[in-house]
Amino acid sequence: MKIKLFIYCIILSLNATAQSIKGKVSDATNSALIGVNVSWVGDPGSAVMTDENGMFSIVKSNSTNLLSFSYLGFKPDTLKIIEDKFYVMVLQEVQNDLDEVVVKSAGVVLDKMSPIHTQIITSKELVKAACCNLSESFETNASISVGNTDAVTGSRQIQLLGMSGSYVQTTLENIPGIRGLGQTFGMNYIPGTWIQSIDIGKGVGSVLTGYENMVGQVNVELHKPDNMDPLFINMYVNNFGRTEGNINLSKKSKKWSTALITHGSFLASEIDQNKDKFRDLPKYNQINAINRWKYSGEKFMAQFGIRYLNENREGGQTGFKKGVSDLYGFTNHTQRIEGFTKTALLFPNAPYRGLGLILNASYHDSDSKFGKTPYTGTQNTLYGNLIYQDILGNTNHSYKSGVSFLKDEFKEQYTGIYLDRNELVPGVFFEYNYKYLDRTSILIGVRNDFHNLYGNYFTPRIHVMQSLGNNHTFRLSAGKGYRTPNPFAEGYGMLVSNRTVRLLEDLRPEETWTFGGSYVYQWSPQLSISGEFYHTRFQNQMIVDMEHDGYLFFYNLEGKSRTNSALIELNYGPVNRWEVKMGYRYVNNKQTLGKPMGEKVLMDKMFLPKDRLLVNVAYSLPYERWKFDATLHVNGKQRIPMEHSSMSYYDMKTEFAPVYANVNAQITRNFPQLEVYLGGENLTGFKQKNPIIGTENPFGPTFDAGRIWGPVTGATVYTGFRYKMK
Repeated sequence: MKIKLFIYCIILSLNATAQSIKGKVSDATNSALIGVNVSWVGDPGSAVMTDENGMFSIVKSNSTNLLSFSYLGFKPDTLKIIEDKFYVMVLQEVQNDLDEVVVKSAGVVLDKMSPIHTQIITSKELVKAACCNLSESFETNASISVGNTDAVTGSRQIQLLGMSGSYVQTTLENIPGIRGLGQTFGMNYIPGTWIQSIDIGKGVGSVLTGYENMVGQVNVELHKPDNMDPLFINMYVNNFGRTEGNINLSKKSKKWSTALITHGSFLASEIDQNKDKFRDLPKYNQINAINRWKYSGEKFMAQFGIRYLNENREGGQTGFKKGVSDLYGFTNHTQRIEGFTKTALLFPNAPYRGLGLILNASYHDSDSKFGKTPYTGTQNTLYGNLIYQDILGNTNHSYKSGVSFLKDEFKEQYTGIYLDRNELVPGVFFEYNYKYLDRTSILIGVRNDFHNLYGNYFTPRIHVMQSLGNNHTFRLSAGKGYRTPNPFAEGYGMLVSNRTVRLLEDLRPEETWTFGGSYVYQWSPQLSISGEFYHTRFQNQMIVDMEHDGYLFFYNLEGKSRTNSALIELNYGPVNRWEVKMGYRYVNNKQTLGKPMGEKVLMDKMFLPKDRLLVNVAYSLPYERWKFDATLHVNGKQRIPMEHSSMSYYDMKTEFAPVYANVNAQITRNFPQLEVYLGGENLTGFKQKNPIIGTENPFGPTFDAGRIWGPVTGATVYTGFRYKMK
C-alpha cells in the first residue's frame, strides 16, 4: 500500500510540473493529417509527429512561442501559442504548381506519441512502387515481407515478426477486415490506389479491436470522400499483360461528401517461362468498387458505405479451359458484399470526449476446384463495436471503454470434409492511458469475451513508452491473443496437390502470449536507428504438417511452439533530396511436429527465411519533377519439407532453400496534375527451379505445387500513370 501511495504521489508531482501543448492538425475539410512535423521555431530537435488521429503533444519551450508545422503537399505554417489550451491547426493544401516550395518529409514515420511501436506508411512511400494492391504495398518496408503461397493460384500472404499473416490482425479503418475465408486472396482485394496510409503496429495491439491481434496489427486507412480529388485515374500494365485501371470520383458540400472508388484488373495471357506446361500466373479478372458517404457536423459525424467484389481465377496446365478440358486446372470464383457504418457523437467543448459506434456486415462466397477436387466456402459476418472515451481529471489520464459483438457463420466443404460452425462472441473491454508530456505513455487494457463454442477469453495487454531526452525512446509490450483457425483457407496453397488431407482431431482455438520491445535513437531529425525484439509463445496452435509423401495433416499443438524476431533498422533523410533505408531482420521459429507418428520433435517452421536484408535508396530532382527509387531484398535460407514416406520425424533430414536476392526499381516523372512511372520488380530475374513437382503427371500421387519458397516468374517491367483533377 505504501508503494502504491508513493507511486501515486510521484505521478501527481509530475502532473503539477507538466507543461505541454496539445492539439490536432487537419486539412481544410477537417480530416486529420498523419505524420505532420510539429516543432518549435529554431529548435528542430523538439520535433514530434502527429498520430493517426492528427493529434500532437509537445513540451513547452522556454525560448519561443511559435510552433512550426510542415507536411508534404501542404503549405508550411506557424502558430503563436498564447495560453495552455487545446489548439487546432488547419493546413492549406499546396496547389499543383511544382514551383511551390516542396516540403521535406519521410515516406515512413514512427508514431512517436503511441506506446505501441507503430510505423505509418504514408502516400509518399506508397507511390515509390506501383502498389497495385495491398500485398504489393510493402516492397520498401523492412518489417513485413510478402510471398506466394503456391505456384498456381496467385495467392499471397504477409509475414510480420516471423509469423504468417493469419496471426496479424488486418483491419480496414479499425474494422476487422482480412480474416476467416477472406485470408486466401484478401491481400489482393484492396487496390493500392484506394489506400491513404498503412499503420503497422508491432506486438499485441489495443484491446479495442478485439482478441485476434496476436503479434501485430496492419490497419489500412482508405481515402475519405472529404479529402479526395474530384477525379483520379490510374492505369497500369506490365510485360505479362496484367492490366489495371482505377477511377475515383468524389463530391463535397459543406457537411456532406461522397465518393465512388472503382477498380478493374485482368490478366488474359498464358505465361509459362520455365516450360513446364503449367501457367506461372493464373488468368484472372476482378471488379471491385466501394461507394462511401461522410457527414461532418459540429456535434455528430457519420460514415457509411457499401463495397462489392467479384473475381474469377483460372490456373493450371497451359491450354486448360474450365468445363471443356481434361487438363489439370485450378479455378476460383469469389464474390464479396460488405456494408459498414461509423457514427460518433462529438463534444466541441471537450475534444477528448466521444462516443462512437462501428457496425459492419459482410457476405463472402468462394467456389474453388483443384484438378478434380472441389472446395466451397461461405462466411457471413456481423460485427459491432461501441466505444466511449473520456479523461480522468485531466488529459494526462484518459480511458476508453465499450462493448463488442462478433457473429461468424462458416460453411465449408472439401471432398468429404465438412467444416460448419456458427460463432457468437459478445465482449466488454476497458483501456486506460497515462501520458506525461510526450515522454511517458502507459497503456493498460483488458477485455473479456464469451465464445459460444470455446468458452471465456480473457485478454490482458500492456504497453509502455518512455523517452529519455529528445533522442532515446524505449517501448515495451506484453499481452495475450486468441483466434479460431481456418485450415483450408490458411492452407489453401497446399491444396494444389494430390495430397490426402487429414484433420487428426477437432481443432481448438489458437492461443498466444507475445512479449517484446523496441529502442529508437534519433541521432538527428534526419537520422534514426532502431532495434526491436519480440517473442511469441503458443499455448495452442494449429499445426500444418506436410512432411510425409502424399499427406497434409492438420492437428493441435502438443509440445512447444515459439518465435523470436529481431530487427535493426536505419533511416536517413530526406537530406538534399536523398533518402536511405536499411533493415536487417532475424527470425527463429520452431514448432513441435510428429503427432501422426505419435512423436514430439521440435523443428524449424517451413517456408520462413531466417534472415532478410533490405536496402532502399530514393532520390529526387528539384521540385520532385523526377523521382528515382531502388530496393534490394536479400532473403536468407529457409527450411523446405523433404519428401518422406513413413519415416520417423527424428530421422528426417533437413533441407534449406538457397539465399537469393532481387531488386525493384522505379522512375517517376511528375507534371502539375499527372504522374508517369516506369518500373521493374525482381530485376535480378531469380526464379525457383521446378516450383511444381510432378508436372508430367498432375493427376498422379506425387503432384505438388505447394512447396514454394521463391519467385515463380522472372523480371517484371511495368508502366502507368496517375492523373488528378483538382
